[in-house]
Amino acid sequence: MPVTNERTGTRIDEIAPKIFRISTPVPFEAIPGGFTFNQFLLIDEDPLLFHTGPRKMFPLTHEAVASVIDPARLRWISFSHFEADECGALNEWLAAAPNASPLCSTVAAMVSVDDFADRPARALGDGETVSLGSLRVTWIDTPHLPHGMEAGYLFETTTRTLLCGDLFSQPGSEPPVITESDALVWEPSEAMRQGFPYAPIQGAAALLDKLAATEPRTLACMHGASYRGDGAALLRRLGAALEA
Repeated sequence: MPVTNERTGTRIDEIAPKIFRISTPVPFEAIPGGFTFNQFLLIDEDPLLFHTGPRKMFPLTHEAVASVIDPARLRWISFSHFEADECGALNEWLAAAPNASPLCSTVAAMVSVDDFADRPARALGDGETVSLGSLRVTWIDTPHLPHGMEAGYLFETTTRTLLCGDLFSQPGSEPPVITESDALVWEPSEAMRQGFPYAPIQGAAALLDKLAATEPRTLACMHGASYRGDGAALLRRLGAALEA
């Protein structure tokens, strides 16, 4: 079992070619059964880390990254929106990786990141693609979905992996690394959404259709298990639920 820290249970697993899920389970009073904080490492000529984890979790995430590559090699530190578990350890990662830069939405760079971060961000417009080598990531703007006007996601085009952030967040401290069961993702994530609702916005279904149009084969969820299967169908199902 690829556990990198026996005390906390932090582990790293490959969920798609060159894409690794780093996961740390935590007890959480507000969520019975605990919770997981997941980051995703894309290993290529220009390695990318999607989500930093909270600042206090940096040593655990760094230890996990170091188990597969030299963390100093990181070129991009990316995240879906400006929040502690997405980018709380951004400056710690910039210090650990001298050639790394933040990679985020144009809005995130303008309103938060270029003030907060120790180095300027590479700001991406909707649909803009960055090559990592054999992998390529495309930024997709999804303002306020599920929260944050700067929100968006990265889609890796070669493996068809959607780094989908807080979408389909599932409770529990011991989920499977990845599942092919729609129910194991849909049912707990919908139950959690009732207690932690998304921002009430118009056009949520259209934004989810935009994500579904990428036809992802893997959904890399920030909390809980990742999903392998018909990601587009799950995204459209979520859109219908949000519009109901």
